Amino acid sequence: MGADDVLHVLQGALPGSALADATGPDGMPAILVERDDVLRVLQTLRDHPALQFAFFADVTAADYHPATPRFEVVYLLACLGAAYATGQPAPARRLRVKVRVAAEDPRIASATSVYPAAGWPEREVFDLFGIAFDGHPDLRRILTPDGWEGHPLRKDYPVQIRKDAERWSPLQLTAEEFAENMRADRERATRQATNVRPPRAD
Repeated sequence: MGADDVLHVLQGALPGSALADATGPDGMPAILVERDDVLRVLQTLRDHPALQFAFFADVTAADYHPATPRFEVVYLLACLGAAYATGQPAPARRLRVKVRVAAEDPRIASATSVYPAAGWPEREVFDLFGIAFDGHPDLRRILTPDGWEGHPLRKDYPVQIRKDAERWSPLQLTAEEFAENMRADRERATRQATNVRPPRAD
């Protein structure tokens, strides 16, 4: 089943939605979806008995600066066929779902209500591209520190940026303190193993 077959099912289930074949040179089926329709399309791809794209593999993005629209959000889905079927199995296959997003309003609805596994990869896209996912339950940076400025995978991100990383170091113990802690731990473990109560200190 190629992109044409998927589009045929979607157009029947979602009349009026703007959908197009976006299959690239690699031949993997891909469809182009309008931003406002993305949740309805994803839910139909997951739930329609002829499609059953129940496996959410990833979501990523591309920056085509200075083109307009600048960004493209790409969802990677799969139907696992008879291995994971709802009723009659649909044919096993993969699909890319592409959504174009303007630089002036870099946001799109979160897919977490349809695919809960989208949570962390959407955070990565937000962190690295600056595309916000409306309705995400915990949208914050995931790869860069909280105080980081900018989004490193944008094409206009300054490559020579210098920023001191926030550092954390554990509490340092002296050798004597470490040895004492080990001795106390051994004694505690021995008492527990033998079920012997320590003597009372009166």
